[in-house]
Amino acid sequence: MRTTTAVATIAGIKLALHAGSSLAHSWMLAPVTAPWILGTGSPESVALTFDDGPDPISTPLILDALEANGVRATFFLLGEMIDRQPQLAREIIQRGHEIGTHGYWHKNHLVCSSRSLRYDLARAIEATHRATGHQPTWYRPPYGIVTRADLVNTHSHGLRIVLWGTWGRDWRRRATSVSVMADIRARFRPGVTILLHDSDCTSYPGSFQSTLKAIPPLVDLVNSSQLHFSVLSDHGV
Repeated sequence: MRTTTAVATIAGIKLALHAGSSLAHSWMLAPVTAPWILGTGSPESVALTFDDGPDPISTPLILDALEANGVRATFFLLGEMIDRQPQLAREIIQRGHEIGTHGYWHKNHLVCSSRSLRYDLARAIEATHRATGHQPTWYRPPYGIVTRADLVNTHSHGLRIVLWGTWGRDWRRRATSVSVMADIRARFRPGVTILLHDSDCTSYPGSFQSTLKAIPPLVDLVNSSQLHFSVLSDHGV
């Protein structure tokens, strides 16, 4: 199977998962066909990542919780959210974290034209640079859906696509800090990249509270596993 075909297949499964499909965790077959895309890094570290910010309500609380626990993370920011909160995008960097891009709009790439995807990524990069002065290195398309156009566009901009190896499913209506940690533990291992959300702009309203409450037990899990947190650029992806 060609890598691009495998990625598209995996991404399609992941979209179904986000919608609540019974195919839960089938997408974890990805290491067999495209291990690089899940962000598997150094066996001594884990990479904590957040999607969908910056949000003026939830992101500052997440940043405070990370600082209180001595954790650095990588934030995949939406361009439209950056344009609403440029100072908050800058604060994420100023507080020692790393930023990647999540595109400009949170759209399903399976129903977008190649032209619209080119425009979306270019606009997201422009918004990031305008607000922070930084050029993103990492790209995570919405829902983890990777199309052939995404591969071409990221290459032309010098970006690397990184999805995730485990997630907290913190976007759900019924998510709690307990369920978030149970989902993370299900696929937790050395070198894993973890997906959480610092905004509920595309999730159930107020779901970020479960994420916030899950940070201390997540820190305990990583510490008890004798691992440490890394931003993606230090994670050996």
